[in-house]
Amino acid sequence: MTVTWEELGWERVATGVGRCRLPRWDCTAGLVIGAGTALLIDAGADRAEGARLRAEAEELAGHRVTHLALTHPHFDHVFGAAAFAGAEVFGAVGVETVLTGRLGRAELRADAVRNGLEPAAADEAVDALASPRHHVSGEWTLDLGDGRQVLLANVGPGHTAHDLAVLVPGSPEVVFCGDLVEESGEPQAGPDAVPRQWPAALDRLLDLGGEDALYVPGHGAVVDAEFVRRQRDALAGSFGVSR
Repeated sequence: MTVTWEELGWERVATGVGRCRLPRWDCTAGLVIGAGTALLIDAGADRAEGARLRAEAEELAGHRVTHLALTHPHFDHVFGAAAFAGAEVFGAVGVETVLTGRLGRAELRADAVRNGLEPAAADEAVDALASPRHHVSGEWTLDLGDGRQVLLANVGPGHTAHDLAVLVPGSPEVVFCGDLVEESGEPQAGPDAVPRQWPAALDRLLDLGGEDALYVPGHGAVVDAEFVRRQRDALAGSFGVSR
């Protein structure tokens, strides 16, 4: 018997498209199922969480995860990436400087431990971090077979210097936003954020998806274009950015 999204604790967003909200940091992971292919969006906060995501995604898809897109280089989104050996990995151009550079890796580990990840799990994840094979500088159309294509778009900087969004065409269209959009709390502007360019990144997200799209934030419930627009205006006000 085929397992359903709900039975595994996932939310079906559109045909062949879903997401789950992971425990601990309420981080979102997404899944797009193609013909013999499957794209996972973000990998969880440690190797064990990544392995769980892979197992559930492959059960839902009925075949292995072939592609992984990392929306930005924060530990709760990338530390599970080592569980996806053999997948084609995508990230915004420049993300490799964080994931493989000594300073970037040290900062990722420190942030993870500071936020409650066990030091041993953080060490294991950092040791296994590798640069994505594919670096997206503008837009990249990914063919998942049987007419299903997704668009990977480097829409940042904003939440970080290396923000990647994923557009899944369809009815409705679905945009995976990473932490450029957050619903369950205020958007977090850490030391690696580019605050004055963040509102413009949200404008690019809205151009990408349009008025009728569903927007999947990095944390929290699925939102609409009006929510993204309100968050854009609030960020512009906070950071002194005019329209």
